[in-house]
Amino acid sequence: MDIHNILVAGNYEEQFQEQLPAKTPLSFLFKRIDEITEEDLAWADAYVGFKPCPGFNITEIKWVHSFNAGVNNYLEIDGWEEHDILLTRTVCSFGQRISEYCLSYVLRDLQYHHYFEGKQTEKKWTPKTPRMMKDQTIVIFGTGEIGQEAAKVFSNFGATVYGISQSGKQKQYFQKVGETSSADMLVAQADWIISTLPLTIETTKLFDRTFFSNLNGAAFINVGRGDTVDEQALNEALNSRRVRYAVLDVLEKEPLPTSSELWERDDIVITPHISAVTELDEAIACFLDTLKRVENNEVLPNRVDFLKGY
Repeated sequence: MDIHNILVAGNYEEQFQEQLPAKTPLSFLFKRIDEITEEDLAWADAYVGFKPCPGFNITEIKWVHSFNAGVNNYLEIDGWEEHDILLTRTVCSFGQRISEYCLSYVLRDLQYHHYFEGKQTEKKWTPKTPRMMKDQTIVIFGTGEIGQEAAKVFSNFGATVYGISQSGKQKQYFQKVGETSSADMLVAQADWIISTLPLTIETTKLFDRTFFSNLNGAAFINVGRGDTVDEQALNEALNSRRVRYAVLDVLEKEPLPTSSELWERDDIVITPHISAVTELDEAIACFLDTLKRVENNEVLPNRVDFLKGY
């Protein structure tokens, strides 16, 4: 693929210059996303950015690279396969970041941080023996790069880790990987459910009333996409204690409206989509690595499969 003109959606020229070689035959154009014109899109062979610009038109572009791991905002646009356009995504330290995020909340729970904070406020010396990771069963939905990294972390702490994916293909660090269609048996054993799933047709509202009815007091962590969860069904599952506790970094609507009853629950922790913040330097490095692979006609591990949606 011949790439000459690269349109970057954002004033990131200084950050790019720190990583670009001193001499490059490529032409870069850096513009604020709301200032990009039809002429800019017509000029570009490649578009790079966190999201499509207003009036985004892919018919003359050869390649689009997302600075995010998720690409559902780009896939809302039609015509990718019809026009044979390459779409790639950023893969960097997301797995490590998300794993540390999840680990922090699991340990917080096992070590009774909330309980002891309350006793300190009351000035009461009330021992309670922490639980151990080796006694926990964790089921991770999504066995890609992020899911595998989380499985590695929890396995190293001695937890029993199962995975769930569409294919059920076995992956390293999982004691067993099951198919989404037959997940009931595994989730019934779970102390923790962790979702790292992207948003696709198959995963939209996957975690619904039927899913939660199979849980036996598990805690639920969502670091994938908010629209994979039916929030009303989650509310009901918390009320019935099918779900004991939930940590939500992603939600159906972001920012979460102040009117949402989720804010009011003391058995939910809400964080503002920060479990895998994209560091711009890492995103640029991933783009430049992908660019080199594109120029050399090499395999692209971060190429988006349009049928899968990631």
